[in-house]
Amino acid sequence: MLRKENDNLEDIIKAENLTFEYYRRDEEGNVEGITTAVDNISLTVKKGDFVAVLGHNGSGKSTFAKHINALLYPTEGTLFVNGIDTTEEERLLEIRQSAGMVFQNPDNQIVCTLVDEEVAFGPENIGVPSEEIWERVEKSLKAVGMFEYRNASPNKLSGGQKQRVAIAGIVAMKPKCIVLDEPTAMLDPSGRKEVMKVLHELNKKEGVTIILITHYMDEVIDADKVFVIDGGKLVMQGTPHEIFSNVEQLKELRLDVPQVTELAFELKKAGVNLPDGILTHEEFIRALSRVVKSGGA
Repeated sequence: MLRKENDNLEDIIKAENLTFEYYRRDEEGNVEGITTAVDNISLTVKKGDFVAVLGHNGSGKSTFAKHINALLYPTEGTLFVNGIDTTEEERLLEIRQSAGMVFQNPDNQIVCTLVDEEVAFGPENIGVPSEEIWERVEKSLKAVGMFEYRNASPNKLSGGQKQRVAIAGIVAMKPKCIVLDEPTAMLDPSGRKEVMKVLHELNKKEGVTIILITHYMDEVIDADKVFVIDGGKLVMQGTPHEIFSNVEQLKELRLDVPQVTELAFELKKAGVNLPDGILTHEEFIRALSRVVKSGGA
């Protein structure tokens, strides 16, 4: 059978009518029904983009993410990663080299006793020559600001540091895309800030496509594009400004909005002439200043 490649070289990820179903079973293992976790999703992610995927718990966003790394296969439809159909099992290594995956808990990904060995683990497994491995380890640790910890035990690092090491381990495999499934959910605000800074630097300086699954709205503000998933369906897509201009719709989807966005929304409802989709304090102050200069609401 001829292989169908994604003919748009600008697309790193392309989902076409992607659907994933699983059987629900009772305690005795009997099938109770079928749940559609991903429901007919079609979308594209361009190379070099920073993309955020939003959805409340159980919306299907993590299930969708696992298809990108071929941890799950579609029940119906197709998912292409860098032009490769993820159901082509003989190309699984290519797919996972193109799209690396970082999970919520870094402890679940760390297997070695030293930081540099941990980062070397992935490249070793894909057959990278030894001399090149250590070049990649050094570059990856420097990229995430962890080179000085190369001889440390990962178990003695903070949560944010562990997550940066986990990201370095993926970066060392030189993927074109990194998928992160709520990577900051278990971190304190300082750790979250560390990880987000690393992701934006990898995106801007190295050109790595970032797909961030998150429920923290402030992590979405600087994304190039946002996808919102609810009940397994893609229900909204657009820039952060476009998405957060729909505060009421997001609330109906049980999602929060950035605090400053909500403040601007409530003031606008009260009659203050503010634009939709304000995302930052700076935008809010500028918009409010214009209102004051113009004489009020």
